[in-house]
Amino acid sequence: MNVARRLDPSWRTALEQLQPGELRFDEPLAPWCSIRAGGHAEALVRPASPQQLVELLKLAHAGGIPVSTLGGGANTLVGDGGVPGITLKLPADFVPEQLEPGRITLGGGSAITRLITVMKQQQRVGAEFLAGIPGTLGGAVTMNAGTKHGECMSIVEAVELATPAGLGWVDAAQLPHEYRHTSLPPGAIVTRVRFVLPEGDLEASKAQMDLDLAYRKRTQPLSQPNFGSVFTNPKGDFAGRLIEAVQLKGHTLGRAQFSMLHANWIVNLGGATAADVTALMDLATLRVREAHGIALHPEVKRIGVFL
Repeated sequence: MNVARRLDPSWRTALEQLQPGELRFDEPLAPWCSIRAGGHAEALVRPASPQQLVELLKLAHAGGIPVSTLGGGANTLVGDGGVPGITLKLPADFVPEQLEPGRITLGGGSAITRLITVMKQQQRVGAEFLAGIPGTLGGAVTMNAGTKHGECMSIVEAVELATPAGLGWVDAAQLPHEYRHTSLPPGAIVTRVRFVLPEGDLEASKAQMDLDLAYRKRTQPLSQPNFGSVFTNPKGDFAGRLIEAVQLKGHTLGRAQFSMLHANWIVNLGGATAADVTALMDLATLRVREAHGIALHPEVKRIGVFL
């Protein structure tokens, strides 16, 4: 479904003249998202360098044009009405990698799996809890991704951010973070992340990752389009348990379904819309609140226009 126009032709011309990298107008975003649902981007941009990104942010700021980030599309739901303005997706090779003993600097557009690969190559440990988590490192920083075994910001030394004012590094200690959230300056885009990983027991590290990956394969619907956990876990409880307790495991609305494997995962049965997904989320939120007095909070990021 095409997004309602918000950018006038003169702005589109300015964007083309800027040449900010790969530029696509009216681009379907469902193929870019792991849930395979949602509308079009008015303008999808994949800048080729941090400098191009800064110039793009300057143009958007001066013109009052909204900017949304897609990351790896692993925990993002795009509205059926599409995304007005600019949708940013950083390429995996956006910046060169910098590898030093114990320090690994990767681009925000790099897949989380790249960190795991480099950790193994460097014979380091510490990022095991990220193994198997989809998405990009920029997204991992933004949502402080992790599991019960750890969280992303615990191994981050510093983050490079792009804003309309330019590029700059920020120490991780200066970025407040909590469960599934890191507070970044408004409008800032993660361009690079520097991780610090210690030496340790490599066999134990491999064994832990193997166990975690095997558990994911047994308990999560990885073969179906999804965006991972839908809700964050309430303190002292599990969102999946609560959803299952109100008889919604396997429940279907339209072409979206709470997975039969894991009640806190929504899967696309083929042809699901963002409206189908949000209807399921709203239903779970209502039933859990009525039955248990607990408010469920989405882990999924929503962008665009929801009809």
